Amino acid sequence: MRNEEVLSVRGDGELIARAGHLFESVRTEFLCAARDLRTWSHPGARAAVRNRMRAAAPTAFTPQKLLSPVALTDEEARAHLRLVRGQGALVRISRSPLPHETILIDRRVMILAGPEGPGGREYTVTTSQVLVDGVRSLFQALWDTSDDLETYLRGDFPHLDADGRTILKALGSGQTDEAAAKGLGVSVRTYRRRVAELMAELEADSRFQAGLRAGELGLSR
Repeated sequence: MRNEEVLSVRGDGELIARAGHLFESVRTEFLCAARDLRTWSHPGARAAVRNRMRAAAPTAFTPQKLLSPVALTDEEARAHLRLVRGQGALVRISRSPLPHETILIDRRVMILAGPEGPGGREYTVTTSQVLVDGVRSLFQALWDTSDDLETYLRGDFPHLDADGRTILKALGSGQTDEAAAKGLGVSVRTYRRRVAELMAELEADSRFQAGLRAGELGLSR
């Protein structure tokens, strides 16, 4: 890319085809902030990026990955992040909202991922130093106030069972207590007790607040 250039592409395939060489250029710093682990929809896209980086980097660097609690909603995701950390990456969890994905390479290139669309995600790639420096400063501020992966997992992140998730969905959909209790196969009294326990686990003062807290953590999905 030329200096100060902005490139927009649609879908993982086009991103790799037109900007994949940028991942090969990583030398000193690779920063990634993402809401969850589902940014790359193309099965081989993430592996292609990872392989390019491994093959091309002549010197060791430590990738930094900043994720929201949504990325920890299932055991498979947590296991993946532990594996990434075991391979040398630094992983932190931010309690602040994060975009779909932002990648910063060597303080000179930035890649922004948009929401999923009919033709795949739209990616914006830029070498504008003003934009790169500004977003990197925001990344650093969030990084400094975030928790290490294992520290976060040992903290107050609620691990809900299948019934707990079903109750959250019932609360979010506006079901009556009677209908939700019937769906779970329990009495209304038992259902209401479970709702109260769930609210306490989510540190919520009301059912509405429990829904907001669950959405923030990605537990209601």
